[in-house]
Amino acid sequence: MHKTAALLIALSPFLPSSISPVVLAQAPKPTSAAAESITDHDVIRHIKVIADDSMLGRDTPSHGLEATAQYVASQFKAAGLKPAGDSGTWFQRYPITRRHIDAERSSITLRSGKAETRVSLAVAARFVQGTVPVEPMSGDVLLLGGAITADAATGAGAAGRIVLLAVDPAKPELEQAARALYLAGAKAIILLADVDSAAYAPRLNSQGRDRTAIDLGLPRPLVMEVREGAVRRVLSAAGVDPAAVRVSPQPVVRNLPKLAATLALKEVITSRQSAPNTVGMIEGSDPKLKQEYVLFSAHMDHIGISTGQPDSINNGADDDASGTAAVIELATAFGRPDARPKRSMLFLTVSGEEKGLWGSRYFSEHPPVPIDHIVADINIDMVGRNWPDTIVAIGKEHSDLGATLNRVNAEHQELGMTAIDDRWPEERFYFRSDHYNFARKGVPILFFFNGVHPDYHRPSDSVDKINPEKEARIARLLFYLGDDIANAPERPKWKPESYKEIVEQ
Repeated sequence: MHKTAALLIALSPFLPSSISPVVLAQAPKPTSAAAESITDHDVIRHIKVIADDSMLGRDTPSHGLEATAQYVASQFKAAGLKPAGDSGTWFQRYPITRRHIDAERSSITLRSGKAETRVSLAVAARFVQGTVPVEPMSGDVLLLGGAITADAATGAGAAGRIVLLAVDPAKPELEQAARALYLAGAKAIILLADVDSAAYAPRLNSQGRDRTAIDLGLPRPLVMEVREGAVRRVLSAAGVDPAAVRVSPQPVVRNLPKLAATLALKEVITSRQSAPNTVGMIEGSDPKLKQEYVLFSAHMDHIGISTGQPDSINNGADDDASGTAAVIELATAFGRPDARPKRSMLFLTVSGEEKGLWGSRYFSEHPPVPIDHIVADINIDMVGRNWPDTIVAIGKEHSDLGATLNRVNAEHQELGMTAIDDRWPEERFYFRSDHYNFARKGVPILFFFNGVHPDYHRPSDSVDKINPEKEARIARLLFYLGDDIANAPERPKWKPESYKEIVEQ
């Protein structure tokens, strides 16, 4: 019973007869009623469907994953949400391809005057990453090396050019410089590998193997590697001494007008598939703030089947049927007519998290609303196990969402649930679930996570080990948190040092 109501009833003998304690007692707020609609019965009902053996572990892609996506969509529809996927549907589909480089038909050619060297990818060069051009790519070359920094690489004039990198691979500056070149719009990057042919041979072994990846539809700079010894003669003709460049204590930035490069790659696609994200929306009540969105997310996929075991189906009840069930319950609660907040709400269940955050990466690159209109992401991944009265909230220190959570948590002690700081910073969980794809785009996040357990990524992560009463209390806390964010006059703000560290510039 509400404390005020209890006090008035206790005092009723001393109140004037015309005043009724029932009239004076405060009725539950609409948001309280919506929060209380989240029950352990409904939580476990959803988890039993999502983590059933018939879903066969919800691998990406698979029939079980498709069935899960359909189930989530049916619950969103029942809750009164609007579909926010492709072409007015509940689903956003992203392409998955299996492909490999035909090394025998792919090469790097360097020319300087009359000196020319063509290096086959079957012998002394390899594809690293990026968008494979359909036609051979040619251009002049910019040399970077030595103690190259991100700032130096940014200001090197790499846009639309082929960049030759001569950097000690053990130095962290290499990764930073390569990222800067990517953001600066370099056409391609060629890494010089200072190793002999015997040491380089193992790097070639994987070139003919299929790699599976999503197609983001975004061009990325082509990154190649070539064994330095195979191109030393033509580099010398162009006036380049890679050994001297590599050990330079200062950044080396040089135009190489005498050197030209041609990258000719043949890529073979062996299969094309797709996988779904499920997306629903509730429009906000405020004419202006409804253009901004609070996002709840969880991944609905898991790792599929582990053959050769008596129980081979990885049901993923905690990872992450629990998070998916929480998103469904939150969508149902916010879908009540008396619970609609000022900002709009997005509810997202993604696939491919276990493959490398595929679905959330695609969604963050192709959102149904402008990404800078999403004011916060509350991500839910494994919330059905471990401590009955505690949940870890990762990311509290990076934005004022941490302070908002602390305040909301303190206001709802009746839930018996305390959100605590990251207990495992050394595990870098901040970078290991779907929220990270939103954080790197500038969306403040909180990630709710109960930690791993002995059943993590095993068939024994089963429904009978879920604590639905605990999860229902967590979901109610997240309802109050989302309601507070969605009705606040100001959107959440990053802490400047965290923004600089995490958000892509």
